Amino acid sequence: MSQTETGSPLKIFTNISAIAVIIGIVVGIGIFRLPSMVAQNSATELHYIAFWVAGGIISIIGALCYAELATNKPDAGGEYYFLTEAFGSSLGFLFSWGRMTVIQTGSIALAAFILGDYASVIYDLGAHSSSIYAGLTVIVLTGLNILGTQPSKNVQNMMTTLIVSILLLCGLAGVLSGMEAASPATSPSTGTSSAGAAMIFVLLTYGGWNEGVYLSAEIKDVRKNMTRVLLVGLTVITLLYVLINTAYLQVLGLEQLRSSDTIGVGLTNAIFGTKGSFIMAIIVIISALSTANATIITGARTNYALGRDFSFLKYIGQWNRSYNAPINALLVQGGISFALVILGTFTQEAVSTMVDYTAPVFWFFFLLTTASLLIFRNRSELNSQAFQVPLYPFTPILFMLVCLYLLYSSVMFTGWGALVGIGILALGLPVYYLAHSRNR
Repeated sequence: MSQTETGSPLKIFTNISAIAVIIGIVVGIGIFRLPSMVAQNSATELHYIAFWVAGGIISIIGALCYAELATNKPDAGGEYYFLTEAFGSSLGFLFSWGRMTVIQTGSIALAAFILGDYASVIYDLGAHSSSIYAGLTVIVLTGLNILGTQPSKNVQNMMTTLIVSILLLCGLAGVLSGMEAASPATSPSTGTSSAGAAMIFVLLTYGGWNEGVYLSAEIKDVRKNMTRVLLVGLTVITLLYVLINTAYLQVLGLEQLRSSDTIGVGLTNAIFGTKGSFIMAIIVIISALSTANATIITGARTNYALGRDFSFLKYIGQWNRSYNAPINALLVQGGISFALVILGTFTQEAVSTMVDYTAPVFWFFFLLTTASLLIFRNRSELNSQAFQVPLYPFTPILFMLVCLYLLYSSVMFTGWGALVGIGILALGLPVYYLAHSRNR
């Protein structure tokens, strides 16, 4: 191998750029679609807002657990590295396989399809317009990341700043216009409250903050800054979500919010007039680009770590020093994401299929990663000078219970896509034994 191929990650992520990646992944398309489902399970406006606050608190509890893991064991492999250290190479490999073939690639395809749906509103490319836009999104953003971590990081900073600014503008304008117009949000509500169902959609909207740990090998002074990155990122996200959902209530009211599939359009129409649909399409496209790019950045790090540790997959375990990027891992990830776009083209509802495909695998490994903290504490492997989660062991156990409930829900209340995702994950077992035998 040349020196270019055998490089290792450089510490180029500042706190701001790492926070931008986290916000870019989390603050995506979900906030423009899922609130209506939360409203359907909220008896009152107070319940509705309380669910969004609770989602932020639960996410912060999980982030505290992940912060201890990342500050004690910083590695570009993130959760893969934690699981390997705690449970052994077989589970670590299975996680990385699932992330490469299901979690990250499915999430990239999901964001690309949603971008395609909204881009088609602006300019329709024909029968498969959404899929064409989705495929182009995967190709262009993978190409951007192949050019190097620095340019992809700079683009991510720009898109995150833009989407946060837009959400702040829409949220504040929505709250003010709703107050001036004496919105029907104050009318009595006759709905029923189902906290469990509501929190499934709330936590799905908050999903993705864990991706910050994949930058732990590239964050400057990680032991000091990882906790700040996770907590500041989630605090900003929680405040944004509470603000934008307050605007939804002020402009639309809880009853209309329950029945609307295009709440973002309703909000922008109230603020900007008849051009609201076009403006909303632009907002969602920017948001989807931000989510997809940030997911590509972090997803390739796990693939790189897998190839680094298993000679059978050494092709993807090469870090290009010149571009400071895992180019081969990005190519493989982009290829799988593009294949999922093709698969989604031939389903009736590509977006829901991608959600079903990723959810069970995602929550299964979230649960096991949090459990690894208990194992490390029991082995006394953690550095006492690094960050320690408060109220241990109550904090990680509480978060594990949340993960267990969402794992159950993602299996019981989803479609055939979930079974496909679980099946693809199971295929990782024979691949592991082949890779393990080659290593020996």
